[in-house]
Amino acid sequence: MKIGLFGFGKTGKAVASVILQNKKHSLQWVYRKTNKLNDRNAADFFGIESNDPSNFYSEKKLGIKELLEKHPVDAIIDFSSQEGIYTYGEPAIEKNVKIVSAISHYSEKEMSFIKKLAKKAIVFWSPNITLGINYLLYASTFLKKIAPSVDIEIIEEHFKDKKGVSGTAIRIADVLEVQDEKINTIRAGGIVGKHEVIFGFPYQTVRLIHESISREAFGNGALFAVEHLINKKPGFYNFEDLLHPYFKI
Repeated sequence: MKIGLFGFGKTGKAVASVILQNKKHSLQWVYRKTNKLNDRNAADFFGIESNDPSNFYSEKKLGIKELLEKHPVDAIIDFSSQEGIYTYGEPAIEKNVKIVSAISHYSEKEMSFIKKLAKKAIVFWSPNITLGINYLLYASTFLKKIAPSVDIEIIEEHFKDKKGVSGTAIRIADVLEVQDEKINTIRAGGIVGKHEVIFGFPYQTVRLIHESISREAFGNGALFAVEHLINKKPGFYNFEDLLHPYFKI
């Protein structure tokens, strides 16, 4: 599958590296705000041997409509910013391009826009696109159904400069129907990301933990989503939709 990537920060770089090393997919381009690196490609940037074009393009020199016309892709993976969806959303659905967004936070306005796009195209969103954290979410849901009155605490740990509460932790709280006050936040050093859900029973405790060891985990999750959206109909999807078939008994 031909893929276009939005965002080339720390996580975007890791995701680009994973796509370049995956033989089933091809990184066609990376779209950025800056003109830097426009004379290079991602494979050259990482020193990875790859036949993928992986060229850098800047919105200052090439509009997204023209980019999709000249360099078509099957899917766009977004690790840019909350506002990125406005840049590529409508042009993407016009070209029937699948959208895979891994943005941590969206406002109600942006979510409304995304769901509007999903009426015409395949749109996937996950605030944490790692496979492991979404398995944790699914398993937590089952345990909550078994013991609806259990005490629940959520601990999220991230690198020192991460601002705000983890979007993933908020998502866990929403799914488990617990108040945001149950989210405990830790910021220290260079922790990539760790989430723990504690289920407190009267005479026992169950802890479900997921830790991202490196940001490449986000790339694997993004490709998992891309591959599982191939035969889907237009609509709005999340990780639970993709994992559900694996949990059927």
